[in-house]
Amino acid sequence: MADGILKVGTITTSSGSGTITLGQSGETISIPSGATLTNSGTATGFGGGKVLQIVQGSTSTETRNNTNTLADTTLTASITPSASDSKVLVTVFQNGCDKSAANAGNQMILKLLRGSSVISTFGNNVTYTNSAVVNSIGTVGTMYLDSPSTTSATTYKTQFSSGDNSAGVGVQGTGGEVSTITLMEISA
Repeated sequence: MADGILKVGTITTSSGSGTITLGQSGETISIPSGATLTNSGTATGFGGGKVLQIVQGSTSTETRNNTNTLADTTLTASITPSASDSKVLVTVFQNGCDKSAANAGNQMILKLLRGSSVISTFGNNVTYTNSAVVNSIGTVGTMYLDSPSTTSATTYKTQFSSGDNSAGVGVQGTGGEVSTITLMEISA
């Protein structure tokens, strides 16, 4: 049979119900660049969970807080989901560091926010340890699977506060410590 082009608006079975098969086992069905495959029914076999985009933010700016009021850490990133049912996997590596020997034993609270709403506490009374150079909590991390339910630009950030009310705590420090936040849009 000669190759050719079939141009139709709708393909249905002869009975109006059943299964339509495109291609045979071992063949590849190609969707041209710029074409969109849409689903207005129940799709099976397509599988979700694909990474659609990745955005990363980082900061090495030292930020200090000596109150129990949350303050921005300067670690932030924004993503615009391509579909309202997409998930966003947020991965954070937050460095806490302080040059002051007086702060050994101080505790810090770390929270992850979407916009102005706290969605996760990933450091709860994390304690600084003493060393010859710095007092450090090292790196505190979290992974959080969020459902922002929007296709608008969405900002994620971290905030921190002292767990000791008046004791000073800091993030990033003066040694060039870098904190990162990575946002991955995952298809439904």
